[in-house]
Amino acid sequence: MRILITNDDGINAPGLRVLTDIAHEIAGQDGEVWTVAPAFEQSGVGHCISYTHPTMITELEPRRFAAEGSPADCVLAGIHDVLKDQAPDLILSGVNRGNNAAENTLYSGTIGACIEGALQGVRSIALSQFYGPENTNLANPFEAAAAHGAAVVRKLLNDTLWDDADYQVFYNVNFPPIPAEKVKGMAATTQGFRLNTRFRAEAQTSPTGRKFLWVRGGPQHEPTAPGTDAAANLDGYVSITPMRVDLTDYTMVETLKDVLK
Repeated sequence: MRILITNDDGINAPGLRVLTDIAHEIAGQDGEVWTVAPAFEQSGVGHCISYTHPTMITELEPRRFAAEGSPADCVLAGIHDVLKDQAPDLILSGVNRGNNAAENTLYSGTIGACIEGALQGVRSIALSQFYGPENTNLANPFEAAAAHGAAVVRKLLNDTLWDDADYQVFYNVNFPPIPAEKVKGMAATTQGFRLNTRFRAEAQTSPTGRKFLWVRGGPQHEPTAPGTDAAANLDGYVSITPMRVDLTDYTMVETLKDVLK
């Protein structure tokens, strides 16, 4: 198996080292793991692509490349340049430092890489490590992802339906904010919504008198509805959410047709 890995935290992020180990375990002795990751942190860029300017890519060592672009750029670089002679069988994105559950999913560059992978017709899985009081100060805050990541990926590859729909399915995986030994198992979930947890812009004046805006997030441990991703994570489960990038609200289409008559 040939696996392409990327992230949005950057080529030197500790989560990418965790993902590298997971990918090698999945690829096996005869497989290949290729890394194309952003040269600098790209958190929060979503599915951004560098459409109006070129992306510089540098080979740091065999099968390891840094691209001065977004995670989606890295997927495009991996498929159409680095691995142009033989496409990857699987794309893994992460392991993100922090959860990509609930509304975070919409902003995430980690997810953006998988969106692009799915649009390119490659099976794609995003992996993120929820942070909280029980794991932030561990010697390895990614302990839950490191211990259970390969099993989750293997389960999805062996037992989950993949399809060739126009908007292909991909999977969003979040590991709970607890030590590995406390993880209760895996849970199939939907995307949740944290009430009163919105991103916001806060103004700050610099010593030179100039005004700057900082984007701030809200509390990450707000409960979401039962059966959703963040709720499962806070209950000790690895959440696995199947996703597509067709943004149509099908429940409203017939209503809209009636309105437009």
